Amino acid sequence: MTERDDIDGLAGEYVLGTLDAAERTAVSARRLREPQLDAAIAGWERRLEPLLNAVPSVEPPAAILARIHARLSKASMSHGRGDAAGTADVIALTRGVRFWRAATLASSLVAAALVGFIGVRELTPKPPTKNLVAVLQKDAQSPAFLVTVNIDQRLLTVRPVAAQHEAGKSFELWIVHDKLGGPKSLGVIDDPTVMRKPTLAAYQPNIIEEATYAVSLEPEGGSTTGGPTGPVVFAGKLIATGE
Repeated sequence: MTERDDIDGLAGEYVLGTLDAAERTAVSARRLREPQLDAAIAGWERRLEPLLNAVPSVEPPAAILARIHARLSKASMSHGRGDAAGTADVIALTRGVRFWRAATLASSLVAAALVGFIGVRELTPKPPTKNLVAVLQKDAQSPAFLVTVNIDQRLLTVRPVAAQHEAGKSFELWIVHDKLGGPKSLGVIDDPTVMRKPTLAAYQPNIIEEATYAVSLEPEGGSTTGGPTGPVVFAGKLIATGE
C-alpha cells in the first residue's frame, strides 16, 4: 500500500467513524499540520457526507472476518516473540482491514445513491409537450390574433397581428367546447400590445387542447350577458409547437 493509499484510507476511516477515540484525536491533530491529509479528509466528507445518514454500516462477511482475525492473532504472536516480519504483518493487516472496511462502506453508499438516482430518474415520467399555438383569423388571408397557451402554467398569451379596433367596440376572447355548455369568456383583448393572463386554471388540459378559440365583437368593455352578443369575427384551434 503506498503512502497516498495510506493517507486516503486513514481519511476514509476518519470520516466514516471507524477510528477509536485516541486515533481520531491523533488524526485531528495531524490534519492541522498535514495539508495532504486534510485535503483527503475534505474529499471524503464532500463525497460521502450526504449519504451517511441514508445507508447502514456494512460489515464484512463473517467467514472473511474470522480469517482476518486469525491472521492478526498469528501475526501478534510473532510480534510478541520479537519477530520484525510479524510486526510488519500486524501493521499492514490492521491498515488493510481498516482501509477495506472504509472502502466497502463507501462503495455501498455510492451504490445506494446510484440506485436511488436511477430509480427516481426512471420512475419520473418525462413531461409531454405543453406549448400550443393558434392563429385566430377570419380566413387564410386575414390573421388577427396569435394565441399561445402553456398548459402546465395555464398561461394564455394573446398577440395582436392585424386586428383593427372599432370605436365603441371591444374584442372578447372565448373558449368553446361541447363539454363547457357554451362559450366561456377569457377576457377582453382591447390592449394593442401582448396580453398574458393565467385565465385557463379552471379548465382540464384535454379541453384546453381540443377547444376552439373565438373572438367576438362586443360593446365597449365586453359582453354583459356571460355569452357572446356580437358577431364572431375570428376563430382558430390550437396546435402543438413542437417545443
